[in-house]
Amino acid sequence: MHTDAVAHLAADLVRLDSRSFVSNLPVADRIAAELGGFEVERLDFTDPAGVAKQVIVAHRGPPGGVALSGHMDTVPDTGWTTDPFSGRIDADGVLHGLGSTDMKGQVAACIVAAQSLPEGVPATLLLTTDEETTKQGARLIAEHSALARRAAPRAIVVAEPTGLVPVRGHRSNIDFVAVAEGVQAHSSLGTGRNANWALVPFLAEMKALAERLRIDPALHDAAYDPVFSDFNLILDNHGTALNVTVPKATARIKFRYSRSVDPTPVVEAVQAAAERAGVALTVTRQGLPPEMPADHPLVRAAEAATGKRAETKPFGTDASELQALAPCLILGPGSIDTAHSPREAVAVRQLAEGVELFQRLMRG
Repeated sequence: MHTDAVAHLAADLVRLDSRSFVSNLPVADRIAAELGGFEVERLDFTDPAGVAKQVIVAHRGPPGGVALSGHMDTVPDTGWTTDPFSGRIDADGVLHGLGSTDMKGQVAACIVAAQSLPEGVPATLLLTTDEETTKQGARLIAEHSALARRAAPRAIVVAEPTGLVPVRGHRSNIDFVAVAEGVQAHSSLGTGRNANWALVPFLAEMKALAERLRIDPALHDAAYDPVFSDFNLILDNHGTALNVTVPKATARIKFRYSRSVDPTPVVEAVQAAAERAGVALTVTRQGLPPEMPADHPLVRAAEAATGKRAETKPFGTDASELQALAPCLILGPGSIDTAHSPREAVAVRQLAEGVELFQRLMRG
């Protein structure tokens, strides 16, 4: 087992802030320091807010193996009342902190697994960032990494906290941003125009569309739980006070769909509603939903190694972008139950089990 090594690295990574809205360069530097003996490619980019980011591809040995992937970014520290960056390991061997299970612990398990493979076994790491937001890091690797193409992995294990249950397919998302414009003024004067009222007709149609997604069998996929697609709405008045007419109202919708669901009718319905309401609409698509066949060799190998049948899941991962390089299986230690919460934690023993499992799959 590699308990001490994975615990030390995971705790170090948790202590470094890499929430998606800040730079991940300190984490990338810490990871690069672990990769002696690997050929390392570091790809820089700037996110939409102008923040410097970096992804890492590392390879050792011949081409054609099973690659490991994880992301360096985390969600914000919403709700934390203790230090989210403590990296504390308690007496029970549980690592606490933001990203401990999603994804610093996973990344540490990937690195330790690759480091300790025997010579001659292909070892490839695809370490991304901005998975929690735009998937831009994974897209950069898929589209521009020369080393990833030379490594030519035959498959990729995308590490996520699945409780060591293989996940052979998941949903991907299309994001809609609808913006209504108003005129800002003191609300008592009657001279302003509240952008929310312009947005209301569009929102009414979106509510009807969300209800249709839940009840229309033609838009369901029985291979997933829930069978209906996610259609989640967030509203933003950009800090406008209650006594001010809203100059800008933004509605953001995340639509998640599986491979067997045609998203075209939903996209067209949103576009038509925005046009009728006179609001500006931006549509951003991530990669197609990844789904490995149930009889794919890596799926079979993962089922044999874990003793658990492969599943499908309603969430999304970097696999939607990395599948452009090779088929992707989602698998990793830890539970998603505490991810994205102020209770986030993972047992170090589970991370060590993940190291052993990753190595078994990489050895073939």
